[in-house]
Amino acid sequence: MPEASTVGEEKRELYHCGTLTYTKIGLVSLFIWLLWGDFCYTLMETVVPSIIPLTLKGLSCPNWIMGMIISTIPNFMSMTVAPYVSVKSDRCRTRWGRRIPFIAASMPFLTVSLFLLGWSREIAEWLRMTVPGLEAYAPATVAIGMIGIFMLIFQFFNQFLNTGFWALFNDVVPPTHLARFAGAFRMVGTAAGAFYNYFLFRYAESHSHEIFAGSAILYTVGFLLLLSMVKEGKYPPLDESQTRKVSRWQATREFFRESFHERLYQLIFASGGVLAFAGVALGFQVFFLLEMKMDLEQIGKYNAILAVAAFIATYFAAIFVDRWHPLRVYTYVVIFSLTGPMMNWVWLFIDLPGRIFFWLSLAAQLLYAFMNALSAACAMPMQMRLFPHSRYGQFGAAQGMIRSACTIAAGMVVGGFYDLIQVIFANCWHGGGIAAGAGYCYRFYFVWSSLASLINFVLIAWAYRRWNQLGGDAHFHPPASWNREGYEKVAVVATTGYQSKWLNIALLMMDGVMFGSLLLVAVMLAPLAWHGMYGAVRWFLIAVLPLSLVVALIWFRMVRGIRRDVGRAKAGELPVNGIPHHGMMMVFGSKFLLTIGLVIAQFHVAVRLENELYVVLFALGNIVTNFLLLFCTWFVLKMEKGYATKIDAASLVAAAPEQ
Repeated sequence: MPEASTVGEEKRELYHCGTLTYTKIGLVSLFIWLLWGDFCYTLMETVVPSIIPLTLKGLSCPNWIMGMIISTIPNFMSMTVAPYVSVKSDRCRTRWGRRIPFIAASMPFLTVSLFLLGWSREIAEWLRMTVPGLEAYAPATVAIGMIGIFMLIFQFFNQFLNTGFWALFNDVVPPTHLARFAGAFRMVGTAAGAFYNYFLFRYAESHSHEIFAGSAILYTVGFLLLLSMVKEGKYPPLDESQTRKVSRWQATREFFRESFHERLYQLIFASGGVLAFAGVALGFQVFFLLEMKMDLEQIGKYNAILAVAAFIATYFAAIFVDRWHPLRVYTYVVIFSLTGPMMNWVWLFIDLPGRIFFWLSLAAQLLYAFMNALSAACAMPMQMRLFPHSRYGQFGAAQGMIRSACTIAAGMVVGGFYDLIQVIFANCWHGGGIAAGAGYCYRFYFVWSSLASLINFVLIAWAYRRWNQLGGDAHFHPPASWNREGYEKVAVVATTGYQSKWLNIALLMMDGVMFGSLLLVAVMLAPLAWHGMYGAVRWFLIAVLPLSLVVALIWFRMVRGIRRDVGRAKAGELPVNGIPHHGMMMVFGSKFLLTIGLVIAQFHVAVRLENELYVVLFALGNIVTNFLLLFCTWFVLKMEKGYATKIDAASLVAAAPEQ
């Protein structure tokens, strides 16, 4: 792996990360080896949580013990072991680097624990026949106990690998290419997971020994190659606070004081916790799809199509994240994604045939594919841009602690939430004529995710404002209470300035959304009258059409204000509000313009079913979505106020005033 340019390479484009310097070939080589490591890592990480539950189920393991082994142990390790390892890794200085020694040290133990998990039943039976007293216990009891012990060993040493591997990226990947690497990383991880699920998972019960052994061997060989080909650079000497000898209690206090001293970090950590808390409910999505009359074959195709779409979208999304700054991209996506769970509340009242729901739901999810890909591509580079490099592992562990704590808490709350809904609606009927049976409670997933989206909306918008207060694109340096300056100096990565040409196109797209929706409502009246659906016509005239007109008028006034502010910025004047980012508004404009096609499909389905209630509910759902679009756009204008004041600058770094 090249670390410095040689004579004759002066004209080549060079990429820097700390003391490391790469040519284009060297950067490609780095990506290949890191992504190869990701492929091996993902396969190894996929095997354990996919096979162990089946093994435990075959042993008639109680659900609460299964939950402890599968969920509680990993999250507990993440809350306790990972912070200790991360601090030690940040402060490690060896000729091999500060991350590689921890990865290498954990390899033999992880390999052995994988073999132990694969042969846990046989080992349990051998111990039961060998160790005095164990023969009194049932074979399944001993086997469950051994799996728990081996999982404890595996998860303990897995924290060394996780901490070192994820922190390594920040130390060797140039900051100008973080998002592109993160996108490729996600694509390879998706491909590895798809490979395992398509080719190997069918043998999870019949050939578990071979799968565990193969994953252990692949992981060992793969990471030996990675560690031999990827080199770390030289790191700055440790500061006084890192070399000072303190007690464990003082070290713990210092960990929390440093990690949580700045509001920006607190908000980012809290956002991650909210997402982890909400994500637990996603595990119940399969029950929601079953409740909506989809069968397992349809669910498999549904998830496969979305995985392929995510794979393709990620490739393109990663390019823009580097250019527009990951925090900005993520903030905009979080804000406008509020529309997603809200518009799905209609499924509390609408019950369609499974085949029709399959296509409508798939279309809706595909429309969000690029937005979701942008969000996923932001996660890694956002932390790398915001967290201090000298303590990157420590801050990543602090983030992991919050996520793990919220995951454990959600594991205890989510099931109760669904059970409570089931009790409330037991033997009840609602206006759509749907029996609130055992599976009806899973339709409330969108209520749960709506609340989480709203909380995350507030946290990330607040974090974005704080980031701008701390310097934004041109002058942000990670706050550091341990430095005399109060921050850590990092390389500033150029981001593309806001462009009036593309913003105007985005606004025209949004015009199409708002005024097109109004026109569509007027056009819908004719087929409703033709089919004799006069109740729906009445609701369209007294509610749907007037509300659509209100939305269009509010948008007309709002867009005039945006265009006036663009004119002021071009003239060198201060805009009244902030200017929305052209690229992100292009994403949302195109996405919601395409959504009109989905609205037409929903209307067609409801008319074909001759259900006037469904016609009105779908129409009102679209109006609610448009009102949310207005709110999100207004919020962005206020959020950017005082910061997004320049237009048509090639770079936000070059356009920013000196500080």
